[in-house]
Amino acid sequence: MSISKKVPIVILNGFLGSGKTTLFRNLLAQANKKNIRVGAIVNDMSELDVDGELLGITDIVEEDNSILESIHSCVLSSKKGIQELDRSLKRLLSNQRPELIVIETSGSGHPMPLVNYFKDNTAVRLTGVFVLVDSLMLAHDYNYGELLVPKMQNNLARNSRDTVNLLVEQILFCSHLLFTKADRINKEKLPHMASFIQSINPFVSTHSVHFGKLDIDSLFELQEYDYHRVAQLIEELQPVLAAEEQHERPYDLATRVIKDDRPFHPQRLWEVCHQYLDKRIYRSKGFFWLASRDKYSLLWNQAAGSISLEIIGSWQSGIVEDRNHGLTEMEIQLLEERLSKESGRFGDRHCDLTVIGDKTQVDPFTNALRSCFLTEEEIALWKNGHPFDDPWPKNLVKMVN
Repeated sequence: MSISKKVPIVILNGFLGSGKTTLFRNLLAQANKKNIRVGAIVNDMSELDVDGELLGITDIVEEDNSILESIHSCVLSSKKGIQELDRSLKRLLSNQRPELIVIETSGSGHPMPLVNYFKDNTAVRLTGVFVLVDSLMLAHDYNYGELLVPKMQNNLARNSRDTVNLLVEQILFCSHLLFTKADRINKEKLPHMASFIQSINPFVSTHSVHFGKLDIDSLFELQEYDYHRVAQLIEELQPVLAAEEQHERPYDLATRVIKDDRPFHPQRLWEVCHQYLDKRIYRSKGFFWLASRDKYSLLWNQAAGSISLEIIGSWQSGIVEDRNHGLTEMEIQLLEERLSKESGRFGDRHCDLTVIGDKTQVDPFTNALRSCFLTEEEIALWKNGHPFDDPWPKNLVKMVN
C-alpha cells in the first residue's frame, strides 16, 4: 500500500489530567460538523472507562458507535495494551474506511511502544505524536519546566524511575507539544516554559491551546512521524522499558474505584477535598450527584490540585420528580418504565468515580471521599426536602458537543 493511501494516525499523549479528552471531544465535534470520517481509540486505566463514556456522548459517536474503540483496565503501552490496540485498529479499519484515526492514551502511557508498533504497520501511517502538558502543573511542580531535567538526572543517579521520567520521555518522543491551561498562569512565563521544553527536545514545536481548540484540518497537513530522529533514543530505552511493558499499571500508580448510589454531602465533600487532596493524587474523575443538586448528573474532573464540576445532563429520576417537567403523560410513563428497571435506591442516580495516584496516597483520599456520602439519617432528611449547605460554585459549566 502506498504511503498516500495509508490512513493517518494521530496520538494524543500526556500525563494524567493534561486535557487529552477535552481536545479529543473537540476534534470529534469538528469532524461531525465537517463530515470527516474519524476513527477513535481511547485508553483508560480504570475499569470504569470514564473517557470512553465521555467520548461516547459526542454527537459523531452517538450517531455511529462503531467508530469508537475503548481499551480500559490496562495502559496502552503495556504488552496487553499493544495487543488490544492491534485488535481495535483492525476493527476500525474493517468497519469503515476512516480518513483519520485519533488515539487518546492513558496518562501513564509511554509513547515508545506505540512508536515501535506503528513503524512497521502497513495499513496506517503515524503522522503526529502530540504531548499535552498541563501548564499549571509544570509551573507549580517543576518551576515552569526548569526542574524537569535536574529531577530526571537525580532519578538516573539513584537508578529509579517515576512520573518525572515518564513526562520527560513523552516530551522526547513527541512531534508536537501543546500547553494546556496556559490561561491560568502568567503569560510572560510561556516563552520560558517553551525554552525549557526545547532544551529537552529541540525538534518539537510548542503551542498553547485553550479548551481543546485545535483545528482538525491541520492534522491532515502533518508529515509522517520521523522515526529516524528517535532511533537512538529507542535503542537506549529499550532495555529499561522492557520490564515496564509487562506492567499494566506502571510508575507506582494505583487505581481505586468508588461506586455508590448515594449522593455526596456538598459541604463535607468540599472540606475533604481541601484537607486530603494531594499533588500525588494525579487524577480522579467520574460521574456523581450532590444532595443539593439532585436533578443533575455531574462530571467530577480533578487533576493535581484543580477540580472542576460540570453538568453533563439531567437524571431521569429528577425529570420525573420535577412538577414542571413539561413532558406528556406518555413520555413520563416511558421514563417511569425505564426507571423501574434500575437497581439503585434513587432511580438512575449514582456515583461512579475512579482515583489514580501514588500508591501511598490513593487509599487515604479514596476513603475520605467515601465518608462524604450521605448517611442513612441524612438520606431521610434529603427525602423530606432538607436543604444542605453547598459551597461549590453556583454556575457550573454545562458540557456541549
